[in-house]
Amino acid sequence: MNEAVKSAIAEFGPVEVAVLNAGVTRDGLAMRMSDDQWREVLSTDLDGAFYGARATMASMVRHRAGSIIFIGSISPFVGVPGQANYAAAKAGLVGLARALAKEVASRNITVNVVAPGLIETDMTNDLGAARDAMAALIPMDRIGQPSDVAGVVGFLASNEARYITGAVIAVDGGLAMGL
Repeated sequence: MNEAVKSAIAEFGPVEVAVLNAGVTRDGLAMRMSDDQWREVLSTDLDGAFYGARATMASMVRHRAGSIIFIGSISPFVGVPGQANYAAAKAGLVGLARALAKEVASRNITVNVVAPGLIETDMTNDLGAARDAMAALIPMDRIGQPSDVAGVVGFLASNEARYITGAVIAVDGGLAMGL
C-alpha cells in the first residue's frame, strides 16, 4: 500500500482525502465461526483501514490538511446475529478513528466514520430474507442508495466539515436512530 500511495503522490500531489472502504463479510454464528472467517474479516475490514490511513497520514501531516473517512457500519451498534466478526471490525474503526483524530487534529486533519445501514449493494443483495427483515425496520421505509452514503462522504471531505472530527455519522434511514 505504501508504494501505491507514494506513486499517487508523485503523480498527483499530496493526499487531501482518504476514503477507506474495504469490507467483506463471512457470516456465521460465533460458536461455529472458523478462525479463517474471523481473521479474513478483521484483516480486510480493520487492518486494511489502519494500513490505508497510516500510508496517507504522512502526506497529510506534511501538507497540514486532510480528511480521513472510514466506512463503517451500524452493525456494531444494533447487533446482527451471525456478524460477530464484521461488527467487531467495524466497531474497531470507531476506536481507530477517534484515536487518530486526536493524534492529527493539530495538523488540521479530520478523521471520521460514516456508518451505513442497509444500502443497495451487491453485498446486501446476497442477504436474502435477512435483508427483507432489516428493510422492514427502517423508519424511512426504504433501502438506502450508494448516493446517500456518497453525499455524506463528500460533505465530510469538504471545507464545510473542517470542524467535525472523531464523529460517527449514521446513514441508515433511522434504523439505528443516530447510534
